[in-house]
Amino acid sequence: MLFTLAVFALPFFAAVTAGTWAYGTGAGWLGAILVGFVAAGLTFGLGQLLLATVRPTWARLLIAAAFVAPAVVAGFHATHGIVKHTMPSEAWQTAFSIIGAIAVGIVAFACITGMAASSPVAGHVSDT
Repeated sequence: MLFTLAVFALPFFAAVTAGTWAYGTGAGWLGAILVGFVAAGLTFGLGQLLLATVRPTWARLLIAAAFVAPAVVAGFHATHGIVKHTMPSEAWQTAFSIIGAIAVGIVAFACITGMAASSPVAGHVSDT
């Protein structure tokens, strides 16, 4: 579940930020939730659109990195929360947390690029 949800770390952070802002400006709970859902959808949709339409490899890597970086942070903290209860050594906790962060980052990168590769490119008609 962690690997699946890691892809959505950036949209989640965008949703929380936008929802908190909306609540702080007087939108209430319902307004904050709606603004959060819209922000998450727009963030994810815009990322997928950019990955599907942008052609330079360096730009695609930057877009993917924008989604992978929050996933790595989330993977580090999720792994650290687990290993903190299973081993007393802080050095080993940190080592395993870094390994978990790398694993989550790799899986998130594969998922993000896989979703972009499976989406149809604008103007491209498949033979099937």
